[in-house]
Amino acid sequence: MSRIDSVFRPGHKALIAYATTGYPSITATLKAVPLLAKSGADIIELGIPFSDPLADGVTIQRASFQALQNGVTPTACLEVAGRLRQTVTTPLVFMSYFNPLLQYGLEKFCQDCTDAGVDGLIIPDLPPEEGILLEKEAPKSGIDVIYLLAPTSTDERIRLVTAHSSGFVYLVSVTGVTGARTQLPANLKQFIGRVRKATDKPLCVGFGIATPKQARQVARIADGVIVGSRIIQAMEEDPSLRGVSELVRGMRTAIDKK
Repeated sequence: MSRIDSVFRPGHKALIAYATTGYPSITATLKAVPLLAKSGADIIELGIPFSDPLADGVTIQRASFQALQNGVTPTACLEVAGRLRQTVTTPLVFMSYFNPLLQYGLEKFCQDCTDAGVDGLIIPDLPPEEGILLEKEAPKSGIDVIYLLAPTSTDERIRLVTAHSSGFVYLVSVTGVTGARTQLPANLKQFIGRVRKATDKPLCVGFGIATPKQARQVARIADGVIVGSRIIQAMEEDPSLRGVSELVRGMRTAIDKK
């Protein structure tokens, strides 16, 4: 059983927390990730900064841009993950666009992920039809490839994506980009129900979840809750990260109450 698989135990709903690697600094990432784990995050998603983050809203775009200005590269992200693995047992998942991985070399990147203790990859701009090479290399290194589904996905598309995903399936709650929102979409339960008919793999929902109340609502109908932009905002509001800890603890408590 992989570290990701072990998260989705009966009766437990996963909380997945995102941080852009190197934002606002490498030091901040090394401090924030153990804090996220200690505060109740089951999986940590580490963003690899990219110059054209198509799926991300303004908050993560800004964080990614600053990380790039700080000189953060995929190699630096791997080094950070390796340092984090020495102090945390929580599964680590890279969120990256495909171009940086292709430039790095897929076989080498997957092997280096294993060496750094990374457990999975989320690549928003890589559809299963184009993921053959990555799917060939990732399992050799014990890396899960996690694909995304949108509410507009057809039943055929749902079957394809769920068949190719490992670890869990990432359900995008809205048609659009990442970013904190004031309410969840009305059709989310229906969307999750459609995907449930196609797979028994864990279903985790991201994009737009910003409050403990929203996290609890999602946990009632999905297997995991993914929080990104709101964590970045909390880091900006309080560099001491006290606000980040309070946010994640509040979401953990809300999810567990369901």
